[in-house]
Amino acid sequence: MPRRPPVVTIRTARPASARLFHWETRLTDTGFYQFSPITILLLLAAFYGGTYLLTLLIKSDRQGTDAFMVANHRVGFGMGAASMTATWIWAASFYAAATSGYTYGLSGPLHYGLWGALMILFIYPFGQRFRKLAPNGHTLGELIHARHGASSQLILAFSNVLGSLISLMVNFTAAGALVSVLSPLSFQTGVIIAGIGVLSYTLTSGFRASVFTDFAQLVALMAIAVVIIPAVLFAMGGPSAIMDGMSTLTAEQQNLFSMDAILNQGAPYFVAVLAYAIGNQTISQRLFAVNEKHIKRTFVTATVGYAAIVIGLGMIGLMAVSAGIEPVNGDMNNLIPQVVSTYLPPVFIALFFILVIGSLSSTADSDLSALSAIVMADVYGKNIAKDNADPKKMLLIGRVTMIVATVCGLVFASFALDILVMLVFVGALWGAIVFPVIASCYWNRITNAAFTWAVVVALIMFCVARFDLLPMHGPTALLFEFLAAIGGGVVIGLMAFGFFGVRIGAIAGVIAFLATAWFGFHFLRDYTVLMASLTAYGVSTLVCVAISLASHQRFDFAEIGKRVNNYDHTGAPGLTEGSVTAQ
Repeated sequence: MPRRPPVVTIRTARPASARLFHWETRLTDTGFYQFSPITILLLLAAFYGGTYLLTLLIKSDRQGTDAFMVANHRVGFGMGAASMTATWIWAASFYAAATSGYTYGLSGPLHYGLWGALMILFIYPFGQRFRKLAPNGHTLGELIHARHGASSQLILAFSNVLGSLISLMVNFTAAGALVSVLSPLSFQTGVIIAGIGVLSYTLTSGFRASVFTDFAQLVALMAIAVVIIPAVLFAMGGPSAIMDGMSTLTAEQQNLFSMDAILNQGAPYFVAVLAYAIGNQTISQRLFAVNEKHIKRTFVTATVGYAAIVIGLGMIGLMAVSAGIEPVNGDMNNLIPQVVSTYLPPVFIALFFILVIGSLSSTADSDLSALSAIVMADVYGKNIAKDNADPKKMLLIGRVTMIVATVCGLVFASFALDILVMLVFVGALWGAIVFPVIASCYWNRITNAAFTWAVVVALIMFCVARFDLLPMHGPTALLFEFLAAIGGGVVIGLMAFGFFGVRIGAIAGVIAFLATAWFGFHFLRDYTVLMASLTAYGVSTLVCVAISLASHQRFDFAEIGKRVNNYDHTGAPGLTEGSVTAQ
């Protein structure tokens, strides 16, 4: 690998405006600037205070459970697309996108942004079916409960609770890290302020607050990104300087179709597309909230918006590696704050700070809203109250859930947990449920036993492959590569089925299976994450189909709509098309 030039540190004189209102920075030993504690606290107070004032515009004295969970199914196109985009751009989007650009060069941001965007896109063809089956639904778990019963629903609910708590932890951790990098304040201080700030405006209005603030935060995010990214580019010397620096990159980093990037990043992300689209409550909650006639264009627009923004953020990583910048302490999470604080004046650093805080807050409030909906509907409404829930008690449970989840997120953020391992586990759990969930909504022979055992067996086999519990060579490796090939066929087949129907989906699945088997034997074993993820899909499909075929049960899909209820017996007012929706 060519030797990179040394780290460049630029020291700029502090303008007079920077001395006003404690707009004060200092140069640290690491070479980048920090704000004073008062400045950071004022910025945080302005952001969270302004966000809270926004939520007062939609506060209702007669808010019902449907409004709290899904805004009465009346979110319009503009609000829905903005909320989905803002929610999906979380703290990890900034750091992971930049890391992709820094690690893989030209192809890194494209892979990260494109496959992440497809996770949004692939919900809508199946989502239209979900909404048709359960027009009064609040969570996908409710639909599964109506289809199979408690055990299958609780598997889905557990996966979402775990995933949302991890997401909260990651976002609070990012806030703490950002505050500690850009000010003398401690990591713990940043974590606590972010947690209290997000909780303050989400607690009163639930999902409605999340949607409303997501819209405002996305507008601000886009405006700031349009300023920050070009500013960094030209501060580094402009396009010509970046192009000159490209010669220092490896051949793989210069390759737009880098096999290293495709196999280690692109392919695993592609496999995760359906898992996150189907398994993630933050996506399905917006599916059930959006006005049914706006589902398609809402999710298509969010797909394009997410891809554009995240790919742009990833280019900061590419610019950094081209300029020869080495992350402080070897920590890739320091890369973006380091670049921004090194090359830009205090005003731009403040804008960047607000941009990141806004992005992580928009995801954190969605996680809180998703968790409250799961506990309200999946746990209390279906399993404790048995569809005879008290709406007032449901609202109380939802708000208590938000408080408990925030406390858990703050506590977990203070621990040095292996987030990657936890995310991989959640991704595998979601991958294992994809086929059972989709098949349950189209095929009347799927049983509760088939759903449950498919997930359990698939998760076990995933762990065997992912953590090398068996030596991956000889017949064992061939078996897992065969199961992974089936998983590859399932992924492609389901994607094609969603858009083009059964026949095209079956043909695409068979072709994908044959191609994966041809190229994957004696090859996939070297790419553990990819093989394990595909195995989860393959095993869950085989087990689910085998048990279902052995059963003679038939299900009437009309029963789902009868079993998924509106918990507000009087129909409390909520978010209407004419209030905070954008058409």
